[in-house]
Amino acid sequence: MDVLLSIKPEFAEKILGHEKRYEFRKTPFRDPSIIETVYMYASSPVQEIVGSFSLNSVSEGTPAELWRKFGSDSGIDQRSRFMDYFADTDTGYAFEVADVQRFTEPVDPQQRVDDFRPPVSFQYLRGEYDSLIHSGPNSGSD
Repeated sequence: MDVLLSIKPEFAEKILGHEKRYEFRKTPFRDPSIIETVYMYASSPVQEIVGSFSLNSVSEGTPAELWRKFGSDSGIDQRSRFMDYFADTDTGYAFEVADVQRFTEPVDPQQRVDDFRPPVSFQYLRGEYDSLIHSGPNSGSD
C-alpha cells in the first residue's frame, strides 16, 4: 500500500536534498510494515507531488525523546519549533526516510484529477492515483 503525505514545501525539499532523515507526525500509519511508497504532496504554495521515499522504520516517543534521538536529523533548526508542533500531544512518531526519489517533473494533481483533495496529514492510496503518479517522466533519483 502507498501513502500520499501532505508536507510543508520546506520540509519536502529538505527530504529531497537528504538534509532531513526523519519526518515527524502526531498520527502513525495503521500498519507501517505494509507501506511500500510514501509520496510527498508539497502543500501550499507548491501544491504538487514532488517525490517519494520508502519508510525505513517508525519510532514512537514523547516529543522530548524524539527530539533527543532524532533532532539532529530532523531538518528543523529550532527545538522550540519542533516542540510547538507537538504542543497538544504526549506522543509523537518519527518516520525514518529511505530511498528518496525526486520527480523530474512534479505532478500537479489538481490539473489531472477532477476531485483531488489534498490530505490533511496523509491518506492511504489503493491505486486510485497510480496512473497520475507513474505516468510520464516523473520518477528519477536525486
